[in-house]
Amino acid sequence: MRGLGVTGGAGLAYGAMSTIGLAPSAQAVPTRFRPPARSDLIGRVEGSPSVVVLGGGPAGLCASYELRKAGYSVTILEARNRPGGRVWSVRGGAEETDLNGETQTCTFSDGHFYNVGATRIPQSHITMDYCKELGVELQTFGNQNANTVVNYKSDTALNQQSVSYRAAKADTYGYMSELLQKAANRGALDDVLSRDDKDALSEFLSDFGDLSDDGRYLGSTRRGYSSEPGAGVDFGAETKPHSMSDVIRSGIGRNFSFEFGYDQAMLMFSPVGGMDRIYYAFEESIGVDNIVYGAEVTSMKNAGERVAVEYTKDGTAESIDADYLICTIPPNLIGRLDTNLPADVLAANRAAKPFSSGKLGIEYSRRWWETDERIYGGASNTDLDISQIMFPYDHYNSDRGVVVGYYNSGKRHQAFESLTHKQRLAKAIAEGSMIHGDKYTRDIVSSFSGSWRRTKYSESAWANWEGSDGSHGGAATPEYEKLLAPVERIYFAGDHLSNAIAWQHGAFTSARQVVTALHERVTTS
Repeated sequence: MRGLGVTGGAGLAYGAMSTIGLAPSAQAVPTRFRPPARSDLIGRVEGSPSVVVLGGGPAGLCASYELRKAGYSVTILEARNRPGGRVWSVRGGAEETDLNGETQTCTFSDGHFYNVGATRIPQSHITMDYCKELGVELQTFGNQNANTVVNYKSDTALNQQSVSYRAAKADTYGYMSELLQKAANRGALDDVLSRDDKDALSEFLSDFGDLSDDGRYLGSTRRGYSSEPGAGVDFGAETKPHSMSDVIRSGIGRNFSFEFGYDQAMLMFSPVGGMDRIYYAFEESIGVDNIVYGAEVTSMKNAGERVAVEYTKDGTAESIDADYLICTIPPNLIGRLDTNLPADVLAANRAAKPFSSGKLGIEYSRRWWETDERIYGGASNTDLDISQIMFPYDHYNSDRGVVVGYYNSGKRHQAFESLTHKQRLAKAIAEGSMIHGDKYTRDIVSSFSGSWRRTKYSESAWANWEGSDGSHGGAATPEYEKLLAPVERIYFAGDHLSNAIAWQHGAFTSARQVVTALHERVTTS
């Protein structure tokens, strides 16, 4: 038991004990994260074993933070000059040269920003726990909004018409309820429903679809008003529903299931001032003296009882050795390093395929989305290349704000990757104005775009595992499983080695698993 312990807030001491049979199984105890109390500490490791961590993104910083709690000596090598990796919040003064060779300098007004990378946190993710432990203030993030719009192409009267989410939902759910009600009344469900079942279903559908007494959807106040109800006898003017055929064939309900997703259901959260506040808090706790910024790793090798790393900083070759190494460099870049990794490990990293995604922020000097359209947060969705327009969740009722002019991925983002920033902006404004009108083109004072496939040190927004559709759900690929085990003294960590790919939670759970395994190895050897 001596020496087992103190990886701290992640509950890693307990995890290591459970792994070797000294504690009940994980299923027998709550899995909710709990910061450590002094009475939890069984003992620190002796001799400060050294660990070099490649990468100062979520996985690298989390692993380093937890290892230092248990007495390890940790050095982080990070190629960028900031913490956070793909968690990147752009503010005025930020400068970035992409792999297209274009340099952008952000000129957003003081206090304004947008998250080029991670932007929201689900309530269930351990990211929330680290925010609490590190003292990072949170605010709600509007992941959905009834006043934003959908705009899709179709062969109906709704072709490229902007329809508010509330109206689209009222019509879609109303007609769906009417049709199911008719099917039940005509006996189409008699083989699966009893009379009592059908009565209960009818009651539910009547309420869910806001149906008339005779089971029809005739419109609803749920879809909104063309003029708001006022005082006295001013009852407002209800909007009229679109036809059943147009609603069904236009597919205006195609994105409703987004908010049903386990990781997308409200409430969602984001740190006040930008997602990177989490990583500056990690930096402060770890100590900036333990982080080497501007360190471009060129080599990592097992070297007997040690590991050896070579890197360049300010054009000068440097080296470092340690007892262990945790590599959080994106898997698509590992093959470029000089390593003595086995061929099957290199092949496993290549099986994590880089994925395209990016965003563009547009600063407006007038918050037209609030004053003209009563939109406070949330996103409008479209099948145009921009995919969605995300509205700011901060500085409500102020004089300016940063709208995310597109957040798209895959083929839709590939339409932007090779463009200059000016071309990206022009395309985003042209498509955005088709959704929100001519005001979308006015009062623009600055902009900044990021494309992860074209961003140095990343070259990918996230990884999709070849042959698994990017998800694991209990059935991992052989390549994925290969990287869960260390190669002698080299460990791999990152969101690509979790069941929450593209989430900070995934990077944290991967880091904590690696730290648990490494700590168990040190304390039981």
